[in-house]
Amino acid sequence: MPGRGPQTFKKRQKEQERKERQQEKMAKRLQRKAERASGLAHSADPTTDDAHPQPESESET
Repeated sequence: MPGRGPQTFKKRQKEQERKERQQEKMAKRLQRKAERASGLAHSADPTTDDAHPQPESESET
């Protein structure tokens, strides 16, 4: 490509890498969001969640 020096080429590569990382992060966010949404659909009642048992209340004396 005539007229483009090595500095411009490096900048273009760096910008492409930045955009790729940004897209990967967005994909991960959407995946986590979808996993959370599907997880909430399975346990609609948080009081019956076996993974996080409710702490027993201690009586004050």
